[in-house]
Amino acid sequence: MLAFLSVFLRLPLAFLLVSINTIGHTMTLFVVAFFKALLPLAPWRRACSTVLIALAESWIATNRFLLHRLTPMVWKIDGLDGLRRDGWYLVLSNHQSWVDIPVLQSIFNKRIPFLKFFLKRQLIWVPFLGLAWWALDFPFMHRYTKEQLDKHPEWRGTDKAATRNACEKFRDMPVSVMNFVEGTRFTSAKHARQASPYPGLLRPKAGGVAFVLEAMGDILQSVVDVTIVYPDGRPTMVDLLAGRIREVRVHIRELPIPPDLIGGDYENDAAYRERFQTWVNELWAAKQARMDAMHAA
Repeated sequence: MLAFLSVFLRLPLAFLLVSINTIGHTMTLFVVAFFKALLPLAPWRRACSTVLIALAESWIATNRFLLHRLTPMVWKIDGLDGLRRDGWYLVLSNHQSWVDIPVLQSIFNKRIPFLKFFLKRQLIWVPFLGLAWWALDFPFMHRYTKEQLDKHPEWRGTDKAATRNACEKFRDMPVSVMNFVEGTRFTSAKHARQASPYPGLLRPKAGGVAFVLEAMGDILQSVVDVTIVYPDGRPTMVDLLAGRIREVRVHIRELPIPPDLIGGDYENDAAYRERFQTWVNELWAAKQARMDAMHAA
């Protein structure tokens, strides 16, 4: 009976409180974003961006407080020591579930610069959050399929241009550029379709990471490599709010960016592209071994 009540009371309460927190913070954020757009002077825009990030960090901190109070999930985090708020990081992670995003935000909030995700363009229509992401200069990507590009070759390069434009904005103040290297959430169907050699991971997509290093490699100080594991299986956001996630395990390690991978031309330099893909595949092989060890623990 207690378990029944815990799910059917916790879920609507958590959803209500998170929704109130989201609406309250995003409405304030929209007002600041309006004044930022009203006066396109660089110092003014930087000042407004600082306020916008402070609002976003406050929203994340409140969500983290609610999750810790309303859900019994145990957080096991390893490797946070040594990270700083005044640097530029490239954060690379596997992608198990939508729950990864609040987990990453909770872990890194105010420990490193604010996380900026590359998002599918369709997500701009998510109520409140879509416009909030836009106001915070999150880059929206088209994610064309190979078939679409074959049909419309003029679309080639648009995501690279969007990445470059976004990274130029990121130069103004410290930022953590977040990339889910698999490009999508893990599912068994996707794993089988790709014939991925990694039992718990999809094949990594090196192109997006390469475009970021091409645009920002001169200022990014290191890679933050993140591995997320849910011992009881990949959860949903409903599982999170209902308190059905027993535990999350996260391993973090800071890595240097190989100097020979900075400033290359991934699209047109075959030798560079091979080096880059080798580096990413080595990261992914190490990540699979780490996931195995984390599950075994």
